[in-house]
Amino acid sequence: MKVMRLFIDTFLLFIMLQSAASSAPHSPLFPWCQLQGKFHLNGMHKAGDLVLGGLFEMHFFSLFPDLLFTSEPQQPTCHGFDVLGFRQAQTMAFAIDEINKNAKLLPNVTLGYSLYDNCVELGIGFRAAMALISGEQEQIMLDKNCVGSPPVLGLVGDSSSTRTIAISSVLGLYRVPMVSFFASCSCLSDRKRFPSFFRTIPSDAFQVRAMIQILKYFEWTWAGLLVSDDDYGLHAARSFQSDLSWSGGGCLAYLEVLPWGNDPRELRRIVEVIQKSTARVVIVFAHESHVIDLMEEVVRQNLSGLQWLASEAWSTAAVLHTPALMPYLGGTLGIAIRRGEIPGLRDYLLKIHPNVNQFWEFTFQCRFAPPPAGWVENGGTLCTGEEDLQSVETEFLDVSNLRPEYNVYKAVYALAHALDDMLKCEPGRGPFSENSCATLQTLQPWQLVYYLENVKFTTSFGDQVSFDENGDALPIYDVMNWLWHPDGRTEVLNVGDVRTLAFNVEELRLDEEKIFWNFDLKQPTRSMCSENCPPGTRMVRKKGEPECCFDCIPCSEGKISNASSGCPEGFWSSPQRDQCVLKQTVFLSYEEPLGICLTAASLLGTFICAVVLGIFVYHRRTPIVKANNSELSFQLLLSLKLCFLCSLLFIGRPRLWTCQLRHAAFGISFVLCVSCILVKTMVVLAVFKASKPGGGASLKWFGVSQQRGTVLVLTSVQAAICIVWLVLSSPMPHKNTQYHNDKIVYECAMGSAVGFSVLLGYIGLLAIISFLIAFLVRNLPDHFNEAKLITFSMLIFCAVWVAFVPAYISSPGKHADAVEVFAILASSFSLLVALFAPKCFIILLMPERNTKKAIMDRGNKNTAQH
Repeated sequence: MKVMRLFIDTFLLFIMLQSAASSAPHSPLFPWCQLQGKFHLNGMHKAGDLVLGGLFEMHFFSLFPDLLFTSEPQQPTCHGFDVLGFRQAQTMAFAIDEINKNAKLLPNVTLGYSLYDNCVELGIGFRAAMALISGEQEQIMLDKNCVGSPPVLGLVGDSSSTRTIAISSVLGLYRVPMVSFFASCSCLSDRKRFPSFFRTIPSDAFQVRAMIQILKYFEWTWAGLLVSDDDYGLHAARSFQSDLSWSGGGCLAYLEVLPWGNDPRELRRIVEVIQKSTARVVIVFAHESHVIDLMEEVVRQNLSGLQWLASEAWSTAAVLHTPALMPYLGGTLGIAIRRGEIPGLRDYLLKIHPNVNQFWEFTFQCRFAPPPAGWVENGGTLCTGEEDLQSVETEFLDVSNLRPEYNVYKAVYALAHALDDMLKCEPGRGPFSENSCATLQTLQPWQLVYYLENVKFTTSFGDQVSFDENGDALPIYDVMNWLWHPDGRTEVLNVGDVRTLAFNVEELRLDEEKIFWNFDLKQPTRSMCSENCPPGTRMVRKKGEPECCFDCIPCSEGKISNASSGCPEGFWSSPQRDQCVLKQTVFLSYEEPLGICLTAASLLGTFICAVVLGIFVYHRRTPIVKANNSELSFQLLLSLKLCFLCSLLFIGRPRLWTCQLRHAAFGISFVLCVSCILVKTMVVLAVFKASKPGGGASLKWFGVSQQRGTVLVLTSVQAAICIVWLVLSSPMPHKNTQYHNDKIVYECAMGSAVGFSVLLGYIGLLAIISFLIAFLVRNLPDHFNEAKLITFSMLIFCAVWVAFVPAYISSPGKHADAVEVFAILASSFSLLVALFAPKCFIILLMPERNTKKAIMDRGNKNTAQH
């Protein structure tokens, strides 16, 4: 807010001055070309056909006098010569000199420059920018008609995002192009606010994403963020907060804003926050002056064991490479501006004239005459102008690590190439109204904006330069690492780079073998709020904490650690909950104990039926076999054998044919069995009636043919029920997942519950009728009658199937098949034992009772008793 308020006040002041100058009458009080008051600006100038402007930090700070307004206000003074800022300005001068010597680029056109020092002060930088675009260059005296050197066509600078925002906002109103080499705030990509702004440094939005790539590469999901209290830092903080969670790169443990100036209390509080946090990675998105103040407090509190991640503003700052700081900052990883090479720059820098007083005095630690009071007396030397630059070690001449300078170089060449393209325009084929072109005499700054948007060239270092739709350069950064040698030497190594590929995907390339880690194990530190959950557990966020902070609880059934949506269909979690495995398919199998027992019981029942049938066939002429209707007995034994065998259809993997056949075979076999029993009972009743006077006619209806016909008709009804069921809604195999979560029950879907109910109901109806008739004739003479045995067998039969219904309904899956098989076997055994065990006992063990006389005597005895 303070910055914007200062900008607005300065801008309004400028408009008022311009308005007053343009509206005042031509008089000695209001001369057309005279500035109201003198405002001295430090600068470098060179005349030319076309002039480019530049804004650079050639001093570290400025001092403003007290504004009492009782006398003429004094000018602010700049202090602390910045040799690197001066080198950046000299790089622009070199680039323009090189372009003027290039016959292929801007032939017959001489470029000039006008470069100003902003003294790291918005007001001074803004005033310099206004002087440049309005033609009020102090070294060029304008005549009374305001004729002189033309205003600049474009500016290179500024280095600060805050100053650039203010200056570019005004330049955008006049569509004057401004190409910054160091202002990286992502807010400057807003084309509506800054329509004529360009830059050769990537946007901070990309720098933030580049840092996130580093965090993800080393799996640092828990980091602290420190930012400067300006547009550079605050916009970066917003980008981090949005991009970090969106990309899944981690969470911020804390976010602190570094104060301007040395505020010991606030710095102490911030360092205490860092110390208390479990985050071992600290990202600092600030200027080197902020970092210097911060690191002094870090050393004071002896806060070591941290991994620092530096933004491009301080990632290569030599001022931090001190023996006191390197135990803490050694191993720092940082994002740095792309390094480049500028051939011939060092030779150009060696030609600096001694008349550049401040540079010469700073470099040789001398003073030109007249020196300050006491300078010579205190051992100071006087500058002679004959000093040799090559004889001193100065960072000014070190061109091995050109980064901001390389961006300045590209910015100047971008403007030059745009001017060259503009002046090469063929009349009648230009981009402006009526296909016109700009000429050297008529060109306007806004016309240069059009060509800047389309400029594209390659530097001698091999880098391609162009601007996207937002005026941003192609995003690429170097990744730097601070190497701390055992002998105390410090070296900043390039260990990789980050660049944007197609579809805005960032690619990080690192040479891990080159990276120096300032930790005992010489390995990357771990920085997590919560350790990764072990297999078989899942994350549960801690209430009120970022998403990177969580507890681990066991996974629920059907889910595993790395699949929040659960296992896919047909799969289930393993007992350890660490992987999805195929669900077990279960059915009543021949291999399991239950299936083996039921199969054995079925075969045993079949075998017994065969043995009994053999006994009856062998003894078919004996009285006991004849007396009990041998043909129906044979039919009954065969039907019981079928009942035993049909139970095998319920065991094994369900298939279409077994599903369709099992209930049909079961229903028809049991109806055949019960029909035989019913007919036997009816025959007993008929024989008894025929034995009475006048009852002989009853045997006509129960002859052999009628017995066979009755059995056939009753069985055919069940066959018809089965056929209708199979045609309308046939049973079929079905994989049921409702009974068990971790198992698939392979069963036969009934198809129609009505069909199954009718089938069972018909069997039950015949069984009840047989039971009732047998019960009525249970006390008839024994030599005519087996009604007692039939009554007993039917009682057991009905009891089994009455118990079967609730048991079948409540038994899921294969257990339902087991219940049905058990009911079949139990009812079959009850009939077999109840009806045939007494007869076999007599035939085999008591043959003396298997005679006609014995049977008749017993019948007469029973009759006498009744």
